[in-house]
Amino acid sequence: MLETLMLSRIQFAANISFHILFPSISIALCWFLFYFKVRYNRSGDEVWMRAYRFWVKVFALTFALGVVSGITMSFQFGTNWPGYMETVGNIAGPLLGYEVLTAFFLEATFLGIMLFGINKVSNRVHTLATFLVAFGTSMSAFWIIALNSWMQTPTGFEMRQVGDAMKAFPLDWWAIIFNPSMPYRLAHMLVASGLTAAFLIAGISAYRILKDDHKPAPRLALKNATIAAALLIPLQIFLGDMHGLNTLHHQPAKIAAMEAVWHTEKNVPLVLFAIPDKETKSNKYSVEIPNMASIILTHTSDGELKGLNEYPNAHPPVAPLFYGFRIMVGMGMLMLLVSWVGCWQIYRRNELSPLMLKVFVGMTFSGWIATLAGWYVTEIGRQPWLVTGVLKTVDAVTSTPASNVGTSLAIYLSLYVVLLIAYIRTLFVMARKAVLVDRPEQIDTLQEKLVEENL
Repeated sequence: MLETLMLSRIQFAANISFHILFPSISIALCWFLFYFKVRYNRSGDEVWMRAYRFWVKVFALTFALGVVSGITMSFQFGTNWPGYMETVGNIAGPLLGYEVLTAFFLEATFLGIMLFGINKVSNRVHTLATFLVAFGTSMSAFWIIALNSWMQTPTGFEMRQVGDAMKAFPLDWWAIIFNPSMPYRLAHMLVASGLTAAFLIAGISAYRILKDDHKPAPRLALKNATIAAALLIPLQIFLGDMHGLNTLHHQPAKIAAMEAVWHTEKNVPLVLFAIPDKETKSNKYSVEIPNMASIILTHTSDGELKGLNEYPNAHPPVAPLFYGFRIMVGMGMLMLLVSWVGCWQIYRRNELSPLMLKVFVGMTFSGWIATLAGWYVTEIGRQPWLVTGVLKTVDAVTSTPASNVGTSLAIYLSLYVVLLIAYIRTLFVMARKAVLVDRPEQIDTLQEKLVEENL
């Protein structure tokens, strides 16, 4: 059972890690598209429409992979975690159903108009379709975050004995949906998507410019994405602080693991870096700022923080949370620096230097790194619970032999590696082809090169 449990956890982690890459882009990318379309409608400048036409192709590809990987991920509830739906299916089932009814159907209905109707319907209808698809992607995030947040901070239900099992029954759907952590998680995720999409747009646009794309569209997209990132990252830092305070109140063991606080104490230092040692319950080679953890989390220098010693049999593993949180924060600080330097150069010179263009290319998928690190902190930090205080992870896992789980895990991982490489390469191929739109004499050469690269 232990091997099955670990392999099932790895398999679900692999599925959710692959899936979340695409909604983290598409949720906000569609709002960028709506912005481009509105600016075109107001100004009549074709540059906005050219930016729209390029990025709507990226959205279509991203959306398709998000849908497919989401369906695959949902299979895990039945194949690997049957105890989950058996125990909390009365709550999880309707929330997932609401996501399909209010979000997925909306997206599916108007996506075709958005992608293929630009020359077949009126401009007003097409703009409305773009808005509704963007709204649908955000509604999808709303319902998924509502369910995930309920698993973290469950409210509005009661447990009842049904036969030999205990099952959760809803009492107050408002309390279930808007549970104590839901608003913070939703805001944090939506802004994270905004940053992920902004750096993707900036990175691909910078790549086109470095490839001697002299058209104004990539420069316009780069400028707007850089400004958006520069505005969003301070907001994300503020929301992250609020989310941390909420987590301290409702999930103090998670905060203790994130900060590697082993024992309850006052005047807690902020550990910038260390090697947490669970055997000695201490931090080796620690680099600290005195009192800063207490100041951040309690707003007083002598504030007391509960340590992991308060939760001897029910606290999450320390190392993944400790390192994951620092990767997320570190990437956020890098995003802040890069976006602000980019804005400064745009303000002073109305363009980015070749060095900054290369930096933005390197930061193209930085949002993925920060999002995955934050998601791991959130999910691993709930352990040993699948639903906090209600259902332990070990009690929900399948009884399927470990060999079967291992086989499916290997297939998933192989497929995901291939799809991820194909997705990233396709984005850059699309960028290189866009460079040559105004140089038709070079298109045949490019196509021959792409064939040689097996693209």
